[in-house]
Amino acid sequence: MRIRHFAYVSLIALALTGCNDALDTTQIDLSSVKNKVEQPLPPRILNAMAAKGMDRNSPILIRIFKEEGQLEIWKAKTDNRFDKIADYKICAWSGRLGPKVKQGDRQAPEGFYNLTRANLNPNSKYYLAINTGFPNKYDAVNGRTGTDLMIHGACSSSGCYSMTDQQVLEIYAFARDAFKGGQTGVQLQAFPFRMTAENMFKHRMNENIDFWKMLKVGYDNFEVTKRPPDVNVCEKKYVFNQQSSGAFSPAGKCPEMSTPPALASALSSYQKTYDLAYTRASKEFDGMAWYDPSEAERKAVVAKTRKGRELAYAPTGTSLEAGRMMKVADLEGMAAAKTATTVASNTAPTATPAAEAPAAAAATDVALVNPASVPVPTPNPMMPQSSQLATAYAPTEQAESVEVASKKPFWKFWGRD
Repeated sequence: MRIRHFAYVSLIALALTGCNDALDTTQIDLSSVKNKVEQPLPPRILNAMAAKGMDRNSPILIRIFKEEGQLEIWKAKTDNRFDKIADYKICAWSGRLGPKVKQGDRQAPEGFYNLTRANLNPNSKYYLAINTGFPNKYDAVNGRTGTDLMIHGACSSSGCYSMTDQQVLEIYAFARDAFKGGQTGVQLQAFPFRMTAENMFKHRMNENIDFWKMLKVGYDNFEVTKRPPDVNVCEKKYVFNQQSSGAFSPAGKCPEMSTPPALASALSSYQKTYDLAYTRASKEFDGMAWYDPSEAERKAVVAKTRKGRELAYAPTGTSLEAGRMMKVADLEGMAAAKTATTVASNTAPTATPAAEAPAAAAATDVALVNPASVPVPTPNPMMPQSSQLATAYAPTEQAESVEVASKKPFWKFWGRD
């Protein structure tokens, strides 16, 4: 297993070196861009869209995976299902895996966010920017704080997802065209990693695992349907694709809910495959768990791969390259040592008063739909694309107000019972 792991890390390192080298090779000369806000998507993307049966102005969805350092653009096809049309290597993100909890913690958000036209910032000092909408209703009801968390250019991050200027030029164009087509809300899904059974097992010891299990319910719903899940918050938890005649209140008791039968059947099949994969992972990695590297460790790995070569940007690298599998006993020892150091620091006579501990609300969240991870079932046929697609989400006036009560219900819009 050790040899296999070494080979895997080596391949990842080579792949990442190539990605970082690619940052030197711009696909467009920015000095030739006369109007960055209206810069059209390049022919290679327009050709790919045509080949996949996508309209230029059809809705999009954005997915982010921190550990893999990937930002993906998914776009609706003429059959109303979403397919990936572009993916980008994130140039820089700060902090470690895990959600943003408080202002100044340098964490990039994780969760489900709804982006409106108001979230686009054409005058950003980081070339172009899209506000993630943090904090959303889930973040707010759980006491999480922070402002101006963006997807932007300049490859510099303090809690944002930073891309190269060339990359954000395209990402911005995708969103702009979708809004021009009538989409009123673009869903942003930000995950710590691809939520496969293997990854969930590897990260089972992380303090954020219960929060991630909750996010995985939404992840699974998208994997099964290939459509943005309907997102609500009640009892301080995310709930996905739930039918209810009652209202959802972030802090209030959840109303009586049910999952559409066709979706419940697909998720059940998906879960069975996930359970088998999780059992295989538990045997393969018995007694081992993943060590999540710090931002400094990610930067150090990139510095080594650069080997004196100057890049146009300074990427921070991915957790896959800097992290590693470790014995559970060793991880527990590291955690105990960290706790002891923190306690000693907080109780020292000269220590300054400790800031309030980050709200641990996420640690006790419980998913309301059984989670899963490996895509298997084929969704039931969905209604063809129509004018309803443009009104899947109602508009909001404030950039950081992300969930809207008047959204068309999932089971009426996306499929047939």
